[in-house]
Amino acid sequence: MSAPAAPITVEAVQRLATQRQVLLTELAKAVVGQQDVIENVLLTVFCGGHGLIEGVPGLAKTLLIRSLGRVLDLRFSRVQFTPDLMPSDITGTDVLEEDHETGRRKQVFLPGPVFANLILADEINRTPPKTQAAMLQVMQEREVTVGNKTYPLPQPFHVFATQNPLEQEGTYVLPEAQADRFMFHIRTTYPTRAEEELVVRSTTGNQAADLKPVVTADEIVEIQKLVRAMPVSDEVIRYAVRLVASTRPEESIAPAYVKEFIRWGASPRASQYLILGAKARAAVAGKLCADYEGVRSVARQVLRHRLLANFNARAQKVSVNDLIERLLKDVPVEGK
Repeated sequence: MSAPAAPITVEAVQRLATQRQVLLTELAKAVVGQQDVIENVLLTVFCGGHGLIEGVPGLAKTLLIRSLGRVLDLRFSRVQFTPDLMPSDITGTDVLEEDHETGRRKQVFLPGPVFANLILADEINRTPPKTQAAMLQVMQEREVTVGNKTYPLPQPFHVFATQNPLEQEGTYVLPEAQADRFMFHIRTTYPTRAEEELVVRSTTGNQAADLKPVVTADEIVEIQKLVRAMPVSDEVIRYAVRLVASTRPEESIAPAYVKEFIRWGASPRASQYLILGAKARAAVAGKLCADYEGVRSVARQVLRHRLLANFNARAQKVSVNDLIERLLKDVPVEGK
């Protein structure tokens, strides 16, 4: 039987807001700027999900997740994805080991790097689909099956994957089933000149950031229970479902531009993540229930990796982001 959900009280929400601010302050010691990225990464953790971070090299993607592991006091593991990486290199494997007492050999499971709380899957699109598929059970079921045995992963458990949007040589597109496992697709941007000056000043000297654990693994689990327990009205749920249904060309409510430019729309998992993200947004904002604005604030991160554009969109240079912006304007908050 699972533990009861944390009660939704003003005190519980205020405590979460305080914990969030402490985390932001501590992470700012190592990561300059990137406020939206940090906010979305924390939301992903608060929801118990996984995140896909996309950006050109040098924008502190790896540094952010490594720093997050330190301030959350989580066991951190980094996997560098390469073309020759095998599934067993990620999940672990059975090895033969000699029993010194009996002299007989026995099979012993040697855990892979996924047996940690926070996994950085660096450049995940540089490994073939066969190895990428090894992450499917890990991310969805939070367990690993090797041979005929299944091993649970530690809790909390989060995967943050990075990918470079520029280089195509030696990269592989993420399978749709795997991309759908990521709650958010988070995009990093170049820093402002003032931020870049601060980055250069703080990283070219002798003093390194001294990060301290400020939130424990048990506290993260409690935050995740609190987020899931946040109330949400039927009207907000209907809006989230209507927004997702509008991305599917075969749906009668889909706009003409969706039917023209989208080959494949978002799955029901997108509706779930819209509501979960809205709950987290409400909680960190000090609200006691999720609302429409919360759904809209996470829609881009939830939908951008779940919509598959067709040839017409590519030919006319219509991006998925453009279509999402149009949907946010056109899909009514009220209505059927």
